[in-house]
Amino acid sequence: MNTASDSAAQPRWLTDEEQRVWRAYLHATTLLEDHLDRQLQRDAGMPHIYYGLLVGLAEAPRRRLRMTELAMQAKITRSRLSHAIARLEKNGWVRREDCPSDKRGQFAVLTDEGVEVLKRTAPGHVNAVRQAMFDRLTPQQQKALGEIMEIVAEGLQPNEAGADLPWLR
Repeated sequence: MNTASDSAAQPRWLTDEEQRVWRAYLHATTLLEDHLDRQLQRDAGMPHIYYGLLVGLAEAPRRRLRMTELAMQAKITRSRLSHAIARLEKNGWVRREDCPSDKRGQFAVLTDEGVEVLKRTAPGHVNAVRQAMFDRLTPQQQKALGEIMEIVAEGLQPNEAGADLPWLR
């Protein structure tokens, strides 16, 4: 007799095809992240995650975001964000400002020097992204990949209170 607890204890192993897809995904995303990190280190002396933080600030109103909002946008823990912002501050690309309405809150602000770094770095970065990904896919494959990644992200980012998400840690 098969009970609910028996089936809960038994994992749903991946099929051969699911295993192939999973491993291809892991292989590709690891290589892509390494490719982008190497390009950004070479061209700007920063890892991909720092570039993403600068872009997030550049796109924000007045080039500033609350630290908690920037962590949520970057999908990283607050401690990892704090470390990254400290490094970006040291380079002169970002500064912190206290939040006048919340004494515990802080803003990260993109400096003019940070804007210039982005202007110099963006062409090489977009070329690396295009060469590594978009130039290899048909428009239909790009559309399908976008739809698939949106579905996966939605499932991993629950809206309910108490969700275990990086920026809440």
